[in-house]
Amino acid sequence: LKQVFNKDKTFRPKRKFEPGTQRFELHKRAQASLNSGVDLKAAVQLPSGEDQNDWVAVHVVDFFNRINLIYGTICEFCTERTCPVMSGGPKYEYRWQDDMKYKKPTALPAPQYMNLLMDWIEVQINNEDIFPTSVGKCEEEAK
Repeated sequence: LKQVFNKDKTFRPKRKFEPGTQRFELHKRAQASLNSGVDLKAAVQLPSGEDQNDWVAVHVVDFFNRINLIYGTICEFCTERTCPVMSGGPKYEYRWQDDMKYKKPTALPAPQYMNLLMDWIEVQINNEDIFPTSVGKCEEEAK
């Protein structure tokens, strides 16, 4: 079990929101509603008076953190030898393309595909043009 939780091997650092910010408060609100056993539809509904882009950003980052945790628990069992193809069952094979190193869809072993995917998502989340950290920035740019 210790191998599963070896942070250097399996887990990426969890993305966090700066305490005292509006996004931090939204994150606490989202966590509280998801942990309270309430209706899921009501839990993800935009709180009154909050910016939709900020609310979505909080949930995207939370989703990334949860997927990262799940992936970290299984990655030692899915090696390039045991998972030579990134697939979604026998009918679907996922191929990687990033227009930089992989200019055409390329078949990769599942662990390599997942590492590239998680790195790509992390870059998107850290991109201020996509996920600005200043609350209301998207609203101001839209005007």
